[in-house]
Amino acid sequence: MQALWALKNRPPQLTLEPRILNQAVAAIKIIINASVGADNKEHDCQRLAELFAASDSEISISLAHNGTQIADLARGALGEKFNIIVAGGGDGTVNAVASTLAGTSVPLGILPLGTFNYFARNLNIPLDLENAVRNIIAGHSSEVDVGDVNGRLFLNNSSLGLYPTIIREREKAYDRWGRSKIAAFLSGAYTMFRPNPFLSIHLNADRKEIACRTPLVFVNNNAYQMANYSLDGAKCLTENKLAFYVPQPESWPSLLWLAMRALCGRLREADDLRVLCAQEAWIETRHRHMRVALDGEVVRMDTPLHYRMRPGALRVIVPAGTVEKAE
Repeated sequence: MQALWALKNRPPQLTLEPRILNQAVAAIKIIINASVGADNKEHDCQRLAELFAASDSEISISLAHNGTQIADLARGALGEKFNIIVAGGGDGTVNAVASTLAGTSVPLGILPLGTFNYFARNLNIPLDLENAVRNIIAGHSSEVDVGDVNGRLFLNNSSLGLYPTIIREREKAYDRWGRSKIAAFLSGAYTMFRPNPFLSIHLNADRKEIACRTPLVFVNNNAYQMANYSLDGAKCLTENKLAFYVPQPESWPSLLWLAMRALCGRLREADDLRVLCAQEAWIETRHRHMRVALDGEVVRMDTPLHYRMRPGALRVIVPAGTVEKAE
């Protein structure tokens, strides 16, 4: 690997990269979310350079400060013909890079630097930095299914209704009081106690229809997350389908009881939770636009919402023993 490095300070992006890129060896682009993990990102970049030094690879490391910069860096790296593009951050960061790589032959590497790292956990990717780097250097890759709604990719889950509102209010609370569990709990409680949390929907999922009032629709594509929240629906993923969860509480007290069961990991016992498996689904509402959550990020979309599974659309570097499982 090249030993000469140029440290460039170009706000809002910090880049650490080799001066010469030898095309005879693997060229790896690493995009780090500057808002996650430790504050000393220059030290983190140097540490990554040291970890990759033992391999026959050349790396370019860039820091990004928001989702737009992450996506721009990923598109730029794709145009520069890097062999591997790595996302360093949480599930939102991984989503931003994966959205650019889906449908291409360039594999996604992951440095799980976020809080939950559901996508990495689902693929058995090591959570510590040293072993995550070793996994990328080993280079074993597999094609992974991803979800899509109105052309936007999601890796773990998507939702509409109450949950995107909870995320939005939580971010407002974080901006006002700082990131803490108390701020998250209070913002969530505020959202739950707001009047009329129900949404009228018509869901057509592979010719199965549901017309009802519901507080939310939750769409999942991650077996680890299903197990973590004690959700049925793992069979959907084995059939290359998305799992659609539609709670149907009859009143606000029953909604509160459903939320309590979710917190206690007892959703499998819920009689008022419908689960459907589908490769494709349409969701109609009375609203022309909806806030939709995608791997923890909230975007505004036109209705109807068109969900579909994209089998094998994303190539991901995974541990050798996970290759067959991911395919």
